[in-house]
Order: sequence, then C-alpha cells, then structure tokens
Amino acid sequence: MEKYYTTGQFAKLASVTERTIRYYDKIGLLKPSLVMGNGYRKYTNFDLLKLQKIITLKNLGFTIEEIFPIMLKKQNLKESFAMQLELIGKEITHLQRIKDSMETLMNNIDETNPDWNKIISMLHLASVESNLVEQYKNSNNLNVRIQLHNNYSVNSEGWFNWLFDKIDFSRINRLLEVGCGNGKLWENQKLNLRNREIFLSDISEGMISEVRRKLGRDFNCIVLDCQQIPFKDEYFDALIANHVLFYLHDVEKGLLEMNRVLKQDGIFYCSTYGKNHMQEITKIVKEYDSKIELSYGKLYEIFGLDNGEDTLKKHFRKVQKFEYPDSLIISEAKPLVDYIMSCHGNQNEIIGPKSDDFYSYIEDIIHRDGAIYITKQAGVFVCEK
Repeated sequence: MEKYYTTGQFAKLASVTERTIRYYDKIGLLKPSLVMGNGYRKYTNFDLLKLQKIITLKNLGFTIEEIFPIMLKKQNLKESFAMQLELIGKEITHLQRIKDSMETLMNNIDETNPDWNKIISMLHLASVESNLVEQYKNSNNLNVRIQLHNNYSVNSEGWFNWLFDKIDFSRINRLLEVGCGNGKLWENQKLNLRNREIFLSDISEGMISEVRRKLGRDFNCIVLDCQQIPFKDEYFDALIANHVLFYLHDVEKGLLEMNRVLKQDGIFYCSTYGKNHMQEITKIVKEYDSKIELSYGKLYEIFGLDNGEDTLKKHFRKVQKFEYPDSLIISEAKPLVDYIMSCHGNQNEIIGPKSDDFYSYIEDIIHRDGAIYITKQAGVFVCEK
C-alpha cells in the first residue's frame, strides 16, 4: 500500500522548508501525487525521489527554468541516478583541478613577487572551464534534436550520412570542421585517415571534451571561435560548417576568416535550413500559447537556403546548393515534447508549469491525426575558393 505524507512530513523528510514545497507545487515543478477533497496535499516516496533530483540540480547550479525540461524527461530510477552521477562527477573533476592548481600555487608562491600569470590561469580555470550547466544543456539539447530526426525521418539515409557523402575526400589532406558539436558527422564513417589531418573544433569546451572522449585518438579536437581561427593563411584543403553560420555574431567576419585559412581551390561545405523547416512545430506551440517563442530570431534570415548563395558568392568563385529531401512523421508525444523543450526560446518558463497539460495537448493531436507531419528543409552549399 502506498504511503502518503503531508506537506509538513514531506518537507521534514527532505530537510527543506514547507514554503519550498508549496512554491514547487505552485509553479508546477513538483506536484503532489494526491490532492484531497479538502485541498490537502499528499506526497509519496516517488515524489521524494523527484525532489531529491531537483535539489541535486539546484546545488549544481541549475536554475528553476533549466530544471523544468530535465524533470519533464521520463527516466526510471537508474537513469535518473546515472544522469545525476555523471553531472556530479564532472563537477568533482573540475573542482579537483582547481584544488590541484591552488595547492601548486600555494606551495610555490613568492609573496614578494607572485607569478600573476599562474594566478590568472587559475582564475580562468575557476570561472570559465566548468560551466557545467551550459555544457549539459548544449550536449543534451543537441542529442535530443538528433534523436528526433534519427527516429522519425522519412529519409532512411540520415542527414549526417548524406552530408558526409557530399565531401570529396580525394582532394583533402587537411580539413577543419568548425562548430562540430558532439562529432556526430564522423561517427561510424569509413575514412582512411592515413596522411590526413582532420581538426574538429567547437567554441564549447564541453562539446570538445565529449568529442575528444569519443573520437580523440583519430582526430585533433580543439576549442576555437571560427571568427578567430588560430591557423596560418591557406592552411586547409577543406572546411565544414554544419548548421553553424546562422549562430555567428558577424557572418561576414566568420566567412572572411574561414576563407583566409582555406587554400586556393579549397572547398567549403556549409549547411543551413530553409524558411519552411519544422514550421509545423511552431504552429503547434503557438496554438497552445501564442506567447511561446521557440527562437528569438529567425535563423534562416541570418543565413538560410534562400539567401545563403548570395552571401557566399561574395567570398567564393563557385557555389552549388544541394537540398536534402526529408520530412518527419512523429507518432509519440514524448520525443516531440523533449525537442520543443530543447529549443532556445521562452518555452521552458511557459510550458514548464503546465507540463502535464502540454503532454496531453500533443497526445490529443497525435490521437486525432494518427501522427504529426513535420516539414524538413535543409541543405548544403558546396563552395570553391
């Protein structure tokens, strides 16, 4: 028989205040398992496990808004604890690095003439490298999006295989990918790396750590900003920017820099979206709540399939466009909800407190229509310098 706790008993078990429990209930982050006719809240041991997860994430630096989409993920106990242990392990590793650095400084410090370069390096380590929350969000959100496309795309070839086949490796000895993310383009691909140097780069240290762990023996994995590439002129035979250019603060500056490090007759592969890409998802969330913005800007207007060719022709002598034929047919609510919550807009704060209602909304659409059809419009420009 299920054991129930009052709000007071539940708060005492978890060593938090009743005010905290009521606040989580009010905002929809942690609802009680039972609400009685007189309005009394009743909590269970499973609610206690949910609360433990919330507290752990808060202690690791996640905000309430960032915790909402994580709590929406349907995880069994083992999956939940595994996720928390991974995050805690990363934080411990980072803190140990700071501790080791501080101990080395302390044991070798010259009070009259301290080595300020080492002190500045330690400050950089403490303030920049960890950023655990951003690393988790970036990696998790990217995996969620990739998984949706892997599981529900009509085109069985897959985006990464299609893009990989567009690369002419017969002309490449030295290649740089900027914004490589989690390195998905290179997983399970047959490629002779003999006499080839391939550099995978991203501005996120977290992403590069993941790529280095998966692919580091075969590839050079480096952190860099593609608007400031630390290589000499005409160093690479080819560059790849897979869904990257529309995120740059200055697209022209980025293209000038990438053009600089590309050899004469070198090839630049850059992919992007069109204006119709995933348009049905925007319509679905807007019909649920018109205030939801999944993105604070239209990426395809910055650099898209419609305007990309004109932008690229300023920098390259030949530009060809290839579109990837595909669409999604989604038959389950959870992957779509996870995808929506992974976006860069305000959906977490609006949907989070009403997560159960939003799940039901998506499930009702699937039940009514049999599935949700989603347009995909993506492609790649192949450019010669």
